[in-house]
Amino acid sequence: MNCMGTLLRVELFGESHGPAIGVVMDGLPAGLPLTTADFSADLARRRAGAEGTTPRVEADEPEFLSGLYEGRTTGTPLCIVFRNADTRSSDYALFSAMPRPGHADMTARARYGGFSDPRGSGHFSGRVTAGLVAAGVVAKKLLPGASFSTAILEAGGRRDVTAAVKEAADDGDSVGALVELRAAGVRAGLGEPFFGSVEGLIAQALFAVPGVRGVEFGDGFKAAAMRGSEHNDPIVAGDGTTSKNGAGGVNGGITNGNELVARVAMKPTSSIGRNQETLDLRTGDMGLLSAPGRHDACIALRAAVVLESALAVVLADLELQARSRDSSADTGRNTK
Repeated sequence: MNCMGTLLRVELFGESHGPAIGVVMDGLPAGLPLTTADFSADLARRRAGAEGTTPRVEADEPEFLSGLYEGRTTGTPLCIVFRNADTRSSDYALFSAMPRPGHADMTARARYGGFSDPRGSGHFSGRVTAGLVAAGVVAKKLLPGASFSTAILEAGGRRDVTAAVKEAADDGDSVGALVELRAAGVRAGLGEPFFGSVEGLIAQALFAVPGVRGVEFGDGFKAAAMRGSEHNDPIVAGDGTTSKNGAGGVNGGITNGNELVARVAMKPTSSIGRNQETLDLRTGDMGLLSAPGRHDACIALRAAVVLESALAVVLADLELQARSRDSSADTGRNTK
């Protein structure tokens, strides 16, 4: 399915070279102030054009089809659309016969029986994530006390991200990256144990972003080599504040009030200019494929804000659930 959330439902739609892509958000409270200017900063972080990113540049101007009236959400489904204009569908014609290694060409064929839109990778394209960034902008408005910071820690295993990306691009290749997400000011008590855990819900949303290969929280995989005395976070205040944050802001699947910290491993872009061996479905033989078209040398350069947006959507949904519980508790106390 292309939707997520419990009280805040988010659904992405569209294809890379179709008329438009976008997002539908249901469950938003009425009266939330919202203008096109609110989206400018985060959409700019996702926009292409910088070195190491695709030359395809779209205006990405949000168009509201429903759910907004006179600058305020109405409480009904909010539909935001981004029109596609800078497309070159012919660049992708070869991939129907020669599926790209590491891409979804072959799995899309298996899942949809050959009926999926192959232009620009269709619904499997990172282009669709513009809708998720838009959803993140709205979600952050539901988290007024929270602040987000996102950084690319390394690319290709190197701290010099710019150099690693340039070298890969000059070689007709691509490079993966490690992205760190931080959210401060998230209240304690969000989430549920086991299947509704904060880590589980966030990880599910992050893995929806094309190219994600791993997610860790706090000390992450380093915890496997630690002792409890190293990993445990001493509690130093009655509000749950700890002197360090090996847990990444979560205990027992529930936020503990400390900064939420997650790191995401993103794979190298599958579409590269270097020759790769792949099956030629026309002949049944192996052939060499050099992917034509316009592609990112490092998808993390533009996807970092997408990951941040996915995190914000999950936290906003959990916040609405907490408000509902708070309201129910208040009602119960008032009737006694």
